Amino acid sequence: MAPSFEDSNSIYNFVVREGNGVKGMVDSGLSTVPAAYMQPPRERIDKEAARKHEQPPIDLSRLDGPEHDEVAIEIVRAAETLGFFQVINHGVPVELLESLKDTAHKFFGLAPERKAVYRSGVSPTPLVKYGTSFVPEKEKALEWKDYISLQYVNDAEALEYWPIEIRDVALEYLRSSMKMVRKLLEILMENLGIKPEDPKIDALINKKMVNMNFYPTCPDPDFTVGVGRHSDMGTLTVLLQDGIGGLYVKIEEMSSEIKEEWVEIPPTPNALVINVGDMLQVLSNGRYKSAEHRVRTTSTKSRVSILIFTIPKPTEKIAPLPQLVEKDGVAHYREFVLVDYMNNFFGNAHDGKKSLDFVKIADS
Repeated sequence: MAPSFEDSNSIYNFVVREGNGVKGMVDSGLSTVPAAYMQPPRERIDKEAARKHEQPPIDLSRLDGPEHDEVAIEIVRAAETLGFFQVINHGVPVELLESLKDTAHKFFGLAPERKAVYRSGVSPTPLVKYGTSFVPEKEKALEWKDYISLQYVNDAEALEYWPIEIRDVALEYLRSSMKMVRKLLEILMENLGIKPEDPKIDALINKKMVNMNFYPTCPDPDFTVGVGRHSDMGTLTVLLQDGIGGLYVKIEEMSSEIKEEWVEIPPTPNALVINVGDMLQVLSNGRYKSAEHRVRTTSTKSRVSILIFTIPKPTEKIAPLPQLVEKDGVAHYREFVLVDYMNNFFGNAHDGKKSLDFVKIADS
């Protein structure tokens, strides 16, 4: 007999406290969307109203030839406009990408008690957290998502503390992606006047996390979201989509009179998605856009995505680059220590780009 999900307390206990996740709820025989997951109309994703983003992926192999400068311009332009772009020939082996997706499906298919070991508050290590939604205790409507988050300190600690079922493939994904991440960041920072050898670049990607997200099938996707509207708080994010898709990005317009528009980032075989985080928007004094994005659910097939978040070290002071403030004549963001930003970001539910209000200078 399927458990009752008639009230928020029963859902919270079964899904969050007992570690079953949304997958456990779906596997129990769920046929309707519980009220706790019903998003208000404004937050629902109308896939029919969103056009597909037609920008072709950027071929990073061209950086090693005579077209280097042209490709660098493409990367900068993408960071200044949408804040998202796809890359191919990125140096991460295709067979590793396929293995990542298979491994993620297998991990979330494990018995609930195996995953629940890593729930917040009981996990044997601060490096690993298994959870659902984003901040369930503060959300008015829960997200239709389970995840496992792996913080990286060094290889030895990853091999010791990360779940054995995913540690090797997750670590290889991180290792093989970082050369690409650094190359992209060097291009973006050089455009702002920072030389590739500047230690500031290393400081911006000091902290790393690998997340595996699982979006179970949903009885009625029109009423739910896999992830609500938000921007990423870090520097650069690397995302591996599967072939199902469901990622939507908001187009930032200078005029508030223009109707809100979202575009879908369709999956491209063997590509990785790159997006700008809040820290790059602050450092660039607003030139680069940390795109607001969200994820749709599906009724046909469970979906996975695997992400790498690169973040400055928590003690790092972040502020717009002085040369840009001088050029612009104004700083749009105040200086802050990253850990304060993180506490604010992870202490609130997803709500678009309001996380940046924490450091934005009024009327700037």
